[in-house]
Amino acid sequence: MRSYKRDNLRKGVYLLPNLVTAGGIFAGFYAIIATTDGNFARAAWFILLAGVFDGLDGKVARLTGTTSKFGVELDSLADVISFGVAPGVLMYTWALQPFGKLGWLAAFLFVICGALRLARFNVQVSTVESKRFVGLPIPAAAGIVATCVLLFYELGGTGTIKKVSVVILVFALAFLMVSNIKYFSLKDPELFKRQPFMMLVGAIMAMILIVAKPEIMLFIIGMVYMISGPIEALYRRRKIKSQRAESASES
Repeated sequence: MRSYKRDNLRKGVYLLPNLVTAGGIFAGFYAIIATTDGNFARAAWFILLAGVFDGLDGKVARLTGTTSKFGVELDSLADVISFGVAPGVLMYTWALQPFGKLGWLAAFLFVICGALRLARFNVQVSTVESKRFVGLPIPAAAGIVATCVLLFYELGGTGTIKKVSVVILVFALAFLMVSNIKYFSLKDPELFKRQPFMMLVGAIMAMILIVAKPEIMLFIIGMVYMISGPIEALYRRRKIKSQRAESASES
């Protein structure tokens, strides 16, 4: 998400970053079209493509000095379409429709929780530390949905699916988006500073594995990121309890 300065739309808008954002909206919209045509794997890939555009627009705006409030608002609308509506429609059509009312309610819950997550982020953007996200980011949730579909076809699945586990996953993603669980931010400036040599080696190995089996590796990465927040929250809570117990015993 971009920082911004005061706009004067009568002077025009910045073209380059907003074109990148428009590319993300196109990818999300096409994902919906592909879903309605029954091309679920293609829809999933276009949701992931929207994630690429989402990662680029803010960086392009900052590098070119073209951040604006207009761009921030457009970016939020793009996220609702590409990472809320598109994966919601994909999940409903691919896996949730057989569950009737429960299915479309789960899909709607994913969309509304994603929108609430974005609204909260926009309100808290100046008060929350940049190293952590509060709640699972909606692009990550959409990416997990997309890679879940891709993994299904990679493992030999065909057509649609009816699994309670998919319903549980959608509810879990919706809850995590609006929770207060903190997640590591890939926008942390420290990531772009000098790192140990083995970090580079590990990153190269990860890239090789992703290129070799993208459907499997991207799903694993998404799931690891999803559970990393709750695991860290439990670890911190246990650490605080032990510190309190130690201080109480000393006193």
